[in-house]
Amino acid sequence: MIRRLDTLDLGGKRVFVRVDFNVPLDGERRVTDDLRIRAVLPTIRRVVDLGGKVILASHLGRPKGKVAPEFSLKPVAEYLAGLLERPVALAPDCVGEAVKDMVAGMSPGDVLMLENLRFHPGEEKNDEAFSRQLAELADVYVNDAFAVSHRAHASVHGIKLEKEVEYFRKSMEEPRRPLAMVIGGAKVSTKIELLENLLDKADHLLIGGAMACTFLKAQGKSVGQSMVEDDFLRTAVDLLEKAAQKGVTVILPVDAVVAPSLDAGGEAREVSVDAVPPDGRILDVGPRTLQAFEAVLRTCRTVVWNGPLGVFERPPFHRGTFGLAELLGGLDALTVIGGGDSAAAVRQAGAAGKVSYVSTGGGAFLEMLEGKKLPGIEALESCG
Repeated sequence: MIRRLDTLDLGGKRVFVRVDFNVPLDGERRVTDDLRIRAVLPTIRRVVDLGGKVILASHLGRPKGKVAPEFSLKPVAEYLAGLLERPVALAPDCVGEAVKDMVAGMSPGDVLMLENLRFHPGEEKNDEAFSRQLAELADVYVNDAFAVSHRAHASVHGIKLEKEVEYFRKSMEEPRRPLAMVIGGAKVSTKIELLENLLDKADHLLIGGAMACTFLKAQGKSVGQSMVEDDFLRTAVDLLEKAAQKGVTVILPVDAVVAPSLDAGGEAREVSVDAVPPDGRILDVGPRTLQAFEAVLRTCRTVVWNGPLGVFERPPFHRGTFGLAELLGGLDALTVIGGGDSAAAVRQAGAAGKVSYVSTGGGAFLEMLEGKKLPGIEALESCG
């Protein structure tokens, strides 16, 4: 059992909050996407309201166990201070005497950000000694970093996510049915475990993105120059057969937006999946596919989406993905969005505030969908 923040007495306590502030920065070291920062604001504010001393810990980039100024969390601390409208001090390190002194000088309601955890090799090695050094800084440990909870790192697993886990359980373990899974993205090969696991959970499986091309070709359709994993055609056939045996409805694209290349958006046109030209590439689902998806999704009480339906970063191949985001935002159902690309698409489509939940976890969300146990969550459950 994972204990809730509100059940703890945090007055005057040092509260170590593992967050995921691994956010993109531009050439001027400015935050360009603050979704993961904003997602943690309620936790930080709640600890402050309860009289706790907030100690934030995160990684940024891949410094490979060495101090690298370009991976300092300083710009993130400054950005967070603006959002919180209160000072956020940045420690010179994440462990050591200087950090201990800063923590000792904190008052209730203060917010301190530790420097990049990955400046120490012990973080990614899940080193016990490094874990102990982190643990010495705090009285209470809070994990609000679902996106890294699939990693057995010192600050996640060794030191010992509630909302992410809650929505996962609502959508996958105890869903209101019918349950529909919308799966997109580029490759079947990266989602075999996911698809096989979903066949035991979902009532409907809607497939889009480039991975749908492999399924279409497996059905004998010509997909022109589209991305296809020929080594997984048999796998696609097997998955479709298993779905039929289990009574899972599989919806594949019936039309598509094709063009000679990504750079030839002006030549894009909608065609049936039975009429893809030899020189064409499927780069998005078409409007009739979106209508077919809608017909199924409007009958569902729970919908989980992972992976875009097309190359949404390059207009005009964004319409299918954005259309799905808008559709989910208007459904009378529990709608959960997971995966970095899907989350970005929902935000860009202006639907992030309309769906039930947008996960900040990319790989972690996918691994939970695959049925895997995450070290960070197991660590929390073992402490309940």
